[in-house]
Amino acid sequence: MRIIFHGDNAASFSRGFADLVGPDAEIGILPDGLDATADRKAYAAAQAIIGVKFDAGLPMPRDLLLFHVPGAGYDAVDVALLPPQAHLCNCFGHEQAISEYVMGALLARAIPLTDADARLRQGDWAYWAGSPDRVHGEIAGQTVGLLGFGHIGKAIARRAKAFEMTVHVANRSPVATSDLVDRAFGLDELEAFCGSVDALVVSVPLTTDTTGLVGRAALGAMKPDAVILNVGRGPTIDEAALFEALRDRRIGGAVIDTWYRYPSAGEPNILPSKLPFHELSNVLMTPHMSGWTSGTIRRRQQTMADNIRRCLSGAALTNVVRQGRA
Repeated sequence: MRIIFHGDNAASFSRGFADLVGPDAEIGILPDGLDATADRKAYAAAQAIIGVKFDAGLPMPRDLLLFHVPGAGYDAVDVALLPPQAHLCNCFGHEQAISEYVMGALLARAIPLTDADARLRQGDWAYWAGSPDRVHGEIAGQTVGLLGFGHIGKAIARRAKAFEMTVHVANRSPVATSDLVDRAFGLDELEAFCGSVDALVVSVPLTTDTTGLVGRAALGAMKPDAVILNVGRGPTIDEAALFEALRDRRIGGAVIDTWYRYPSAGEPNILPSKLPFHELSNVLMTPHMSGWTSGTIRRRQQTMADNIRRCLSGAALTNVVRQGRA
């Protein structure tokens, strides 16, 4: 099978991939911009493409059997343009890493290890046990709200329960209460859900329905000391409404990993929003890193290689977004 890794993101998964799919695979790595004639010809000849986007500016791969996104989101893939016989699949495997990121962020807010270390190096025993004026927080007993209960939400719930947290969920489809879920809400109860939690984690995918889902009303319903964490897609939270709520201290803070603007060839060092989130002291900013670990790469490689083998053998594929037509 002729396999193409298209772009820098996809190329991250190419190392050692031949060992997973077998000796008969022909593997090529192409840049994001297919400027050379040879690159466009190789792309058009591919039977399997691993990439994050597909649009009218790319050559049409007439013999394509599988387009595999090396991640969960496929909003940059114009599904209607794919050849009719091509399957479209995506990957997960990032939920372990993202759930650890979320728990690490919550623990860091409650337990000021870095500040305690910095102060003690100056002889300042600011957090020394023995006085109620020097206590720090804990996350046990707090309520975490999970907006979205897919792979990521379930992984966070399992870890939150290990820390004796209460778990509330808001999801498009109904979620039953269980050992993991203490209370469930529908999306039509979003304000009540937001008002019930100490930490709100947004992990829903970006769709027409979820764009701006968390707006002024939802943010306004949050507790004044609550924190919001975005590990899904930036625009699922209204940009201006979030900035204003943080600037005006109407909520306790935010941990933002997914953003509104991203680097490009022309602007490699761009700030992640048109608004000055970077000037706010109650925001922890990270560069869309929560799911990017060696474990995530390894798990996604296995998923993509397995689907290529399934495609060759005629077996049913996993993580199918669109089934190809024979």
